[in-house]
Amino acid sequence: MNFNYYIPTKILFGPGKLKELTKENLPGKKALIVISSGNSMKKYGYLDRLTGILKSKNINYVIFDKVLPNPIKSHVMEAAEIAKRENCDFVIGLGGGSSIDSAKAIAVMAKNSGDYWDYVNGGTGRGLPVKNGVLPIVAITTTAGTGTEADPWMVITKEDTNEKIGFGNESTFPVLSVVDPELMLSIPKHLTAYQGFDALFHATEGYIANIATPISDAYALKSIELISKYLPECVKNGNNIEARTYVALANTLSGFVESTSSCTSEHSMEHALSAYHPNLPHGAGLIMLSESYYTFFASKIPEKFITMAKAMGVDMDFIDIDKRPMAFVKALVKLQKDCDVDNLKMSDYGINQEEIPHLAENAHKTMGGLFELDPYKLSLEETVNIIKKAYK
Repeated sequence: MNFNYYIPTKILFGPGKLKELTKENLPGKKALIVISSGNSMKKYGYLDRLTGILKSKNINYVIFDKVLPNPIKSHVMEAAEIAKRENCDFVIGLGGGSSIDSAKAIAVMAKNSGDYWDYVNGGTGRGLPVKNGVLPIVAITTTAGTGTEADPWMVITKEDTNEKIGFGNESTFPVLSVVDPELMLSIPKHLTAYQGFDALFHATEGYIANIATPISDAYALKSIELISKYLPECVKNGNNIEARTYVALANTLSGFVESTSSCTSEHSMEHALSAYHPNLPHGAGLIMLSESYYTFFASKIPEKFITMAKAMGVDMDFIDIDKRPMAFVKALVKLQKDCDVDNLKMSDYGINQEEIPHLAENAHKTMGGLFELDPYKLSLEETVNIIKKAYK
């Protein structure tokens, strides 16, 4: 029952909230706007809407538009140099988790010397303190997947060593976040599903983590409930603003979970997969691992699995007591079928069985800290077996 609570981000939540940015005191006079290398922010007019708001407030801006779906360190360093050269005094991440995560990392390096990996904990990171603080961060999310608008974490890949590691501190919370589900209506079906499951696993992992608290549990169970109920509708009918809003809420709640609890080793394993195979979407990798991963842990903490199953709407009255923990896994598989993502295969992304031991070793070496937060300490051999059982 002991916990600390600190989420300093101001969040504007709800359909149409982007336009309320005109009423906010933004934290500077010149912004570096960080967007992906794709064209969706321009195609759907989101970038123009943002720059129009900035112009109306006499705020100058520079645009960095190279972020990849799995963002890389070299782009962080490049953008940070632009921010310094252009005298940007805050950073705006516009888009999905990759853009907002990149904005956070850029905000760190715009005020601190050396290399981004000097500050990262884990792998070959040096774990140095971020002595000079960071530029203020504004997050405008156009997806419901990572919860990064409500937590301090960023995930960046060091591409030359295939290390994909999460990092953050109290300074890397966004000062202001906009969660406007109207900006999510354009997300295609498959990405809606991948992102929704990423949010779900932030909640489920945060719930089973050994540092979970009563606060994180409350957020996690509500997030699980909302995603289970509304994600299939979002996938089938992306224009349903009510469903989009509830999934967006679940995603923001999962960010609260990440701020008050933690991910577990499921994320370490997926980071290894997509570090070596960057064309693999993070949420898709998590979906591939999930049935095997949660089947392993169901017997370790049965009561928590029963509670998660109930949050997913499972009626326990007609299920034998000894089968109740696995009811969560069955509900998870059903949700994947309902969202048409139950047949994802690692082999379709170039992953072969022979490399699984190496990927498991990478997971332990780069993000071994998350293995310490599992409800049961996985050995390397057990990690290998979980990934092997997930392999298709």
